[in-house]
Amino acid sequence: MKRVDEHLADILGAIRQLPPLELALPESYGGVLAEPVTAPVDLPPFDNSAMDGYAVLAADVAAASETSPVTLAVAGDIAAGDQGAYDIDPGRCARIMTGAPLPAGADAIVPVEWTDGGTAEVTIRRSATPGHYIRRAGEDVTAGTTVLPAGTRLGAAQIGMLAAVGRARVLVRPRPRVAVLSTGTELVEPGEPVGPGQIWDSNSFALTAAVTEAGGVGFRAGSVGDDPREVLATIEERLASADVIITSGGVSMGAYDVVKEVLSGLGTMRFEKVAMRPGKPQGFGLLDDRVPVFTLPGNPVSAYVSFQVFVRPALRALQGLPPEPPRTVRARLTAPVTSPGGLRHYLRAVLSPAEGEHHVAPAEAQGSHQVFALSSSNALIVVPEDVTDLRTGDTVDVLELP
Repeated sequence: MKRVDEHLADILGAIRQLPPLELALPESYGGVLAEPVTAPVDLPPFDNSAMDGYAVLAADVAAASETSPVTLAVAGDIAAGDQGAYDIDPGRCARIMTGAPLPAGADAIVPVEWTDGGTAEVTIRRSATPGHYIRRAGEDVTAGTTVLPAGTRLGAAQIGMLAAVGRARVLVRPRPRVAVLSTGTELVEPGEPVGPGQIWDSNSFALTAAVTEAGGVGFRAGSVGDDPREVLATIEERLASADVIITSGGVSMGAYDVVKEVLSGLGTMRFEKVAMRPGKPQGFGLLDDRVPVFTLPGNPVSAYVSFQVFVRPALRALQGLPPEPPRTVRARLTAPVTSPGGLRHYLRAVLSPAEGEHHVAPAEAQGSHQVFALSSSNALIVVPEDVTDLRTGDTVDVLELP
């Protein structure tokens, strides 16, 4: 059998990064920057008020108090976006709104809550020191600063940063478009009645959601039966629009393992046994010399674990990110574990912090068909190939599930 690390290395060796696209900001969400972005100007670009209040000379209000307030003449109003030129003389002030430019001569902002809110003149009941509630030009970012390096995945905050430095479009590696297909005559769409020998299709839903969690765009192609012509036609149809194709089922040694039957010999497809549990039967290759195709086992847990170990790193590699599995932490076992020699075992588990360190409890049900144990877990215990027995309190590697 092929080792897990060897199979992953072969996959990553075949992956080619998606070409970058220049996208408008709303379409760039989830993409990965293919260029560094710098600030063309200071942020903020001018001194401005951090509060609704009055722009004053600090010296004019230095003696203001509740028992001895100071009254100043109000020279006018300055709103956010006001492009006029204003100058404040001693003994005078300007009513100012949050974000409005600081007038020349003023060196402090008195919040409106410290005043009587006057419009012609204002009574101020507290003092303010120079710089009080003023946002200085360049306080956030100075011109020329790299605000987002290449390789940054764009979320809401990052897109806000791009807009703040005036970018309407940006060069990104887009989210991979992933078509997900389940195979098997026994599969029925959820919501439809099941007959004898039938089950509801869960793999295509779980894997499509896993694609989204991994930063891709999942397109569920549904399920097809065991007719080789239908399976091949469905896969070929998706080649034109998908960056990646994922199938589940039909890759083992059975008489009706149709995926293996129709894809063997096409492109660079290879079907192998990988030394892992669950997920031993695996297939991978490129079709049309460009589209990675992952053929995962049909058991739901096997398909999900295979996705986290092999597909997730590949989706990251397509975007130019480090091809990492889910985050790995060390934790102490709360129960003993046995594992078959020669296989890397991924055990469903519940990870929890306790007394400054992680503890992990293996699930009682570990069958590759047992979805409830998977949905109740938040982690996978990783038992190395050369380990067969672990005791309570032993420290293990644990993959944190999304």
